[in-house]
This record gives sequence, structure tokens and C-alpha cells, in this order.
Amino acid sequence: MSTIKRICVYCGSGPGSDPAFVQAARTLGAIFADHRIGLVYGGGSVGLMGEIASVVLARGGEVIGIIPAFLENREHANTRGDLIVTRDMHERKQRMFDEADAFVALPGGVGTLEEVVEQMTWAQLGRHKKPILLANIKNFWDPLCALLDHMEELQFIRAGLAVNYLVTDRVEDIVPMLTKAVQSVTEAEKGMKPPMAGRV
Repeated sequence: MSTIKRICVYCGSGPGSDPAFVQAARTLGAIFADHRIGLVYGGGSVGLMGEIASVVLARGGEVIGIIPAFLENREHANTRGDLIVTRDMHERKQRMFDEADAFVALPGGVGTLEEVVEQMTWAQLGRHKKPILLANIKNFWDPLCALLDHMEELQFIRAGLAVNYLVTDRVEDIVPMLTKAVQSVTEAEKGMKPPMAGRV
């Protein structure tokens, strides 16, 4: 994998209290469409999920929504793009992983947190090398970054088991940072240089 075709975005099914969150989702959607990067997301048409999907679709981009059957009504499944309905959350998360080349977490609730931390865990355990990025809009992810640093200081994240992730507060930096990370992994696999380790 040396290029990014699709990015999975984890984000809230609500808009949040700050208009900056909605604006970030809309801006990221426009960037994806303009760069011909497909969106893989949770399949809803409300909240930040709905905002990013609507912009990608409006600009002619690819959208793959993946939603479990029990959430179709609650999160108002978006049928305007490609919609995949799964049996449960486990199948949903696996399918989102399979469809994407990288992961971005916009602000969201415990579901968003759980999804991005799971990808960090899978990467830590050597199950994948796809880059993971926290879109730190209005410092939303600062507490998580502080917690991960705290775990490392107390040696619960031990040497050799670094949690690799990227952080930016600028939506415009997301695609360039992920592209660079993917290229770094590809070069490392070819023996050109070591892959990134820890927070970047």
C-alpha cells in the first residue's frame, strides 16, 4: 500500500456543542472529494457523520456507509451512497477496517473513542500498519493523548509496544500527514528506513 484510496472516519452521530466540529467535518469531506479519496464511515445521516458524508456526496465523491441493522433507524441510515448493513457492531468494525487504508477520528462520543482505540490496539499488537490520526479540533483529543502519555510513563505501554498515532488540529493537514505516513510504512517494508514509532 503506497497510496490512500479510502479513509475511514470515526465521528459523532451528534453535532457537538461547538460549530467548529461541524465545520471540520464539512471541510474534511470537501478535501476527500477534491482528492478523490473515498469516505468509509458509520453510515448515519445525522451529526458529524451526516455532515461529512453529505459534503463528499455533493461534490461527487465516493461514500461507503457501514451500519448495523439495529442502528438503521436510530442513526437514520444514509442511502445516498453505498450502504452496507451488518449483523452487529463487530462485523461493522471489521468491514470498516477492511475497506480503509487509514483512520481519522473527529470529535465524537464513546463509540468514536472505542473505535479509534481499537485500531490503536490492533496496530500495537502488530495486526496492521495503517496510519491512525486524531483530528484534534478545539483540543478535543487532548485528554486521550494525556492518558496515553500517562500509561507510557507508568509502563503500561511498554518499550516495543508503542501506540502509534498522529495528531493535528488542522483539517487541512490530515490528508498530507496520512499520505506521508503510508509512504513511510511502504519504505520501511522495503527496508529503506524504520517505521514511525509513538506519537507523531
